[in-house]
Amino acid sequence: MFTNDSSFYEKTWDAILSRKPETIRSTFLHLDPSSQKVVLAHLKKIATEEGWHAEQVLSARAALDALGSLDPNAQE
Repeated sequence: MFTNDSSFYEKTWDAILSRKPETIRSTFLHLDPSSQKVVLAHLKKIATEEGWHAEQVLSARAALDALGSLDPNAQE
């Protein structure tokens, strides 16, 4: 049901943007490879494009840093 999907996505993004490296990595690793690519692309968009709230930018950069330490190629 949509409500469950919505809740899953909300919890997943809350964890990815938590600024807690272990939570970020754990959540990311539980995603399938296709979803991981989507998450990385969106994080890069938030971190580099204008129009995002400053707190979102900080959270995206923290997530990319945490994931970069997991996989050196994650930010390429």
